Amino acid sequence: MDASSGIPIERTARPYLIGIVLALILTAIPFWLVYDGALPRETLLMVIATFAVVQIFVHLRFFLHIDFSTTPRENLIALAFAAVLICIMVGGSLWIMFDLYHRMMV
Repeated sequence: MDASSGIPIERTARPYLIGIVLALILTAIPFWLVYDGALPRETLLMVIATFAVVQIFVHLRFFLHIDFSTTPRENLIALAFAAVLICIMVGGSLWIMFDLYHRMMV
């Protein structure tokens, strides 16, 4: 048990092995779908985005050991702040790229 929180610490490789297998599967499926060309482009982009979000949760759970039911409030606030910053950076980058594309096409 962790002395400060009383939460049991699992000292096995099992969570890491489960996490790496899930991460590899969640990476291989979108790569295969792109390679195969089985889906229309818009659907394919949505599937890739969905698999990316699921993979974020896999990484949080199995590698960073963040369990949303037992995580202290400070960790959740820091995680939410990081998510907001990432959304601002990705959204701003997409906004700039689409604006540049629009200006170049005119």
